[in-house]
Amino acid sequence: MAHKSLGEKYLLGSGRVPKIVDHDERRLELVDATWRIIARLGIESATMREIATEAGFANGALKPYFPTKDTLLTFAFGHVFNRTNERIAEVTSGLSGLAALRAFCVEVLPLDEERINEARIVIPFWQKAINDPGKAQIHRESMQQWLDAIRRHLAEARDSGDVSTAVDDDSLAGQLLNMLLGAQIAAALLPEGQTDLGLDRQLEGFLSLLTR
Repeated sequence: MAHKSLGEKYLLGSGRVPKIVDHDERRLELVDATWRIIARLGIESATMREIATEAGFANGALKPYFPTKDTLLTFAFGHVFNRTNERIAEVTSGLSGLAALRAFCVEVLPLDEERINEARIVIPFWQKAINDPGKAQIHRESMQQWLDAIRRHLAEARDSGDVSTAVDDDSLAGQLLNMLLGAQIAAALLPEGQTDLGLDRQLEGFLSLLTR
């Protein structure tokens, strides 16, 4: 029988159970706190102290997870992208062609407060990516993944006859992606409490042009 350490004997004897910390969950709590601070105060006011207070942690408790605000921002961007992709996978399951393309775009467009807050995370990341090759690479790889998905759905729609425009799919995919990214900027600049930019109607207008 293995001998227990003094610490294990103390915990067993006292009835105390050591708390198991879920580090992934803790990181996500910090990312959520970051979103709330940025939504209220902007990126410059989202200090590590403010984020820790918002999340209910001591200031020094952030260091093991995110040594700097920059590492937190990079993780937050990755989380936004992954969460958006999870939503896309869910809503496009079993769909193809224009139906899948429409569902894809709706999940990317900032149509509600949650997705507007996501845009407020993405835009500061883009700003830093201008002069940071590592962040620029993350952005390029992410956008390439989306472009590939858009082209795939366009090709499906061509095959089914739902897309008949003479404009080639590469051009269409680029136009659509730029529309989606531009919508992030427009939404992030909306006055507090406003969420309607008419983006869903603009999307339908774009898709209707594909059959002409």
